[in-house]
Order: sequence, then C-alpha cells, then structure tokens
Amino acid sequence: MGRNLLRAGHEVSVVGRSRTRVDALVAEGARAVASPAELAPQVEVVVTALPDGPDVEQVVVGPAGLLEGAAPGLVVVDTSTIAPATARCLAERCAARGVAFLDAPVSGGERGAIDGTLSIMVGGDETALERVQPVLAAIGRRVTYMGASGQGQMTKLVNQVIAATTLAAVAEGLTLATHAGLEPEAVLAAVGSGAASSWQLEHLGPKIQRGDFAPGFMVRLQQKDLRLALAAAREVGVALPTTGLVHQLFAAVEAAGGGALGTQALATVLERLVLPRA
Repeated sequence: MGRNLLRAGHEVSVVGRSRTRVDALVAEGARAVASPAELAPQVEVVVTALPDGPDVEQVVVGPAGLLEGAAPGLVVVDTSTIAPATARCLAERCAARGVAFLDAPVSGGERGAIDGTLSIMVGGDETALERVQPVLAAIGRRVTYMGASGQGQMTKLVNQVIAATTLAAVAEGLTLATHAGLEPEAVLAAVGSGAASSWQLEHLGPKIQRGDFAPGFMVRLQQKDLRLALAAAREVGVALPTTGLVHQLFAAVEAAGGGALGTQALATVLERLVLPRA
C-alpha cells in the first residue's frame, strides 16, 4: 500500500515497528518518522494498517500517538479490521480534537494490496472521505461509503463471515476431490467456471491442492476477525452457526501450532478427519 502511494506521486512518511519494512519504503522514496506524534503535524492524511483494536488505539490516542501531535483538519484513515465499537470511540475522541477518523477496512488479500486493487469499505464523515479519495484511489479499485462511524468495520465483518465460510466449503470440496482421485487442475477448471466459483477457490484452491500453507492472511488474524464478527452478531441478535463452526475449525489449526499459517491451512484439519478405508 505504501509503494502504491509513492507510485501515485504522493509524498509518503512512514512509521512502523518493522525496521526492515520501513527501510524498504525509504529506499523507494518515503521518509522515516520516529513516532505517530511526530508524524501527525507533518501530513494531511494518515493511513494506519495494524493487527487489532488495541494497536490502533495505541497509535491514535496512546502515548506519542497521533492526537498528541495532530492539528485540526487531519484525517486518519484506519484500514485495520477492528471492532465497530472501537472505531466509533476513536472517531469521537478524534472529533473532539478537530480530527476526522474514518474506519476504512480493506479486502482483496495480499495480491490486492500489491496491485492496488483492494475493496475499501468506509464509515465516518462523508466530507472527510471526499478529501481523501485521491489517497484511497492509489490503494484500492473500489471505495464504498457505508455510513456512520463503525459501519465500515461492520461491513468488513460481513465480508469476513462470507469469506471464511466460503473457504471452509472450498477446503471440504477439494478434500473430497483429492480422496476421490480426481485430477486437481481439472477439478478447478470444472467447478471454477460454474456456480461454485469464488475468490477463495480461485486464489486459495490451488494452494490447498499443492499443500502450500504459506501466509497471505494468517490464521490468527482470521480468528481475530471471526471473534469480532461473532461478538457483533450477538450485539444485534443474529445467529451465525456456520461461522461459529469455522471459528472452531480454525481453533484446531491454532492448537496444532498453525496460527501463523495462511488461512488455507484450514484444509489440514479436514485432512486429519479423513476416515481410513477398510
């Protein structure tokens, strides 16, 4: 995402916990800054991409956080996946300082981030969104305004429910295909052009077939997202039984030491459940 901002001609300053990643962007033209508080008065827009809600809170409102250095008019665009309630709280605290906070989680996987083709779902002040459209255009193909603060995050949780349960179906289908002796590429060609087609089948299906469980999106992060989705569902009185089952299957992957694997490692649990033939 940082590289795509540079390629689009934006002046980019970067703060990060990974020195290697910061140095890589500096080598391409970005400027390293020591802390979010130091960064805030030097820019018009801040884009955050962090693992979880507490990380976003630390960067925005914690010691040496953005609000310590922010001037009125700054726009914070948070592309992390966090709880909708956390996004609403941060938006309120930012607004009290004259800062706009947009919850703008993204979808499209590692490939989408590299290619600048992410789908971005945005909650918060629509005027602030209009101001940052050139920034979002550099990292995403589609930007959809979802309403008030927190609604971008709620939309992302809907996305994660659909994506995770679809992945489980893909893993089950390909496990069946493998043990039925079907030719892997032929299976993908046959079902991928019909009603069973999906992003998960196209992008993760071949990895499942090859036994390639290197992470694009890690199991432990998927589990965090599903926990948020199940909590949000409880708040609005909705049952998500299939999501709950998939959450438990991912828990089995984690229990076997696979938390840092890609989400396609869900197939390893199904493989362990294969019944021996008589």
